[in-house]
Amino acid sequence: MTTIYKQILAAKSENKKLLAVLIDPDKVLMENLAVLIQKINQSPATHILVGGSSFEGTHLDEIVMQLKSGINLPILLFPGNPSQISDKADGILFLSLLSGRNPDYLIEHQVNAVPILNKTNLEVISTGYILIESGNETAVQRVSKTKPIDRSNAEYALQTAQAGIFIGNQLIYLEAGSGAQMAVPKEMIELLSKNINVPLLIGGGIRSKQEIQIAFNAGADLVVIGTAFENNLDFFTS
Repeated sequence: MTTIYKQILAAKSENKKLLAVLIDPDKVLMENLAVLIQKINQSPATHILVGGSSFEGTHLDEIVMQLKSGINLPILLFPGNPSQISDKADGILFLSLLSGRNPDYLIEHQVNAVPILNKTNLEVISTGYILIESGNETAVQRVSKTKPIDRSNAEYALQTAQAGIFIGNQLIYLEAGSGAQMAVPKEMIELLSKNINVPLLIGGGIRSKQEIQIAFNAGADLVVIGTAFENNLDFFTS
């Protein structure tokens, strides 16, 4: 078992809550990275995720290297497709979009990523990615052309998560989507946290520190903050 995943498992067993800041490379200006790094270092973040639904740039390596030079936290890739793989990171959430039925996001992108990953030393963490309906169409829906799971159908979300675990997923990530109007319901988080034995990640639609705590109290092991931090770099200190 590899290092970052071991640490996440250990935190879960000790009920130590984790927090990841998601950096979308499409929205990062290189000249603003120094301030971004300073704000992350002032935050309670335990991990950095880098990635998004799409990325057309060529500066991913540079972004990751700058982050690593200024932040002493594990940096995990959160890729929308194989073009978002950088060997400069520490690891990668190897995502399978379990909530959708688009074969590109279930297995095709993963197959295409293997030759790239085999040339790196990235820690690969198998992650079941489950999109939850959030009140508006998110970037993940548009790009993947898949429907999210109904936010009122917690049982089906649990069934989907358990199927992913049976397949071998090491993490389950419930995601409302970037810019979501509503976060993943706490009742859904509670149901999954009580009935799965792998770490549970929650992201999307979380706009306040109170909402982070609600997710933690419901059973999230790691909460991901993206848009709220992008829009307000003083999110954690204000």
